[in-house]
Amino acid sequence: MSYKQGAQTAFATGLISLGVVGLIYGDFAEIWQFVPASVPGRQALAYASAALMLLCGLGLLVRRTESLSARVLFPFIALLVLALKLPPVVKHPLVEVAWQAMSEILVLLAAAWVLAAASQSGVRLAQLLFGFALIPLGLAHFVYLKLTAPLVPAWLPYHTGWAYLTGAAQIAAGLGVLFGIYAGLAAALEAAMLTAFTVLVWIPELIAKPSSQGAWSELTISWAVSAGAWVVAASIEKNAHPGSG
Repeated sequence: MSYKQGAQTAFATGLISLGVVGLIYGDFAEIWQFVPASVPGRQALAYASAALMLLCGLGLLVRRTESLSARVLFPFIALLVLALKLPPVVKHPLVEVAWQAMSEILVLLAAAWVLAAASQSGVRLAQLLFGFALIPLGLAHFVYLKLTAPLVPAWLPYHTGWAYLTGAAQIAAGLGVLFGIYAGLAAALEAAMLTAFTVLVWIPELIAKPSSQGAWSELTISWAVSAGAWVVAASIEKNAHPGSG
């Protein structure tokens, strides 16, 4: 299995996991819970969203349906961004958590865009979107230090230092992708770091609270976002020169 195929498979399984959790709990994963409770048919929308992610994830695993699945997934996630995540940013542009919440979805959108893109220029735009999304994710480590530091595993020393280091690394990775400075390496290291977050933070959280819907949501979201980062990283040409974009 090639690098790109492995990344796509991981992303597909992340989408499948989000779909399964959504269908089990009959609600949006926490990343989608900006849908107000007052919206008519909210639960039906939650089930439909979960089913669509599940089907698209399964479709990405099959060569005959992977292209169609990507073309369905891309506008769907774009709609989620425009309808659910962009309005809080426009309304509260100085509130970092609004940017952070949108950026998590933007990583998924960038991955779906890479898979659906019909040209290299489309792939590059997806990479730029990914690079942009990493900056608010990194800034959140600084702005919400008191929430970030406790997530560092207890067996690691210097929790505050790790929170600062990983935040700075995400910002640096975003800038690297945006400006084409060792973009492939920057994206791959970011994907590896996000994967480490999934393994070191959210798997132990789920083990500690196996019946918690929040723990399942956090794990599957982290899994899908990590895999999305690998999809983008795999799309960057290995022979790209520093500064070449």
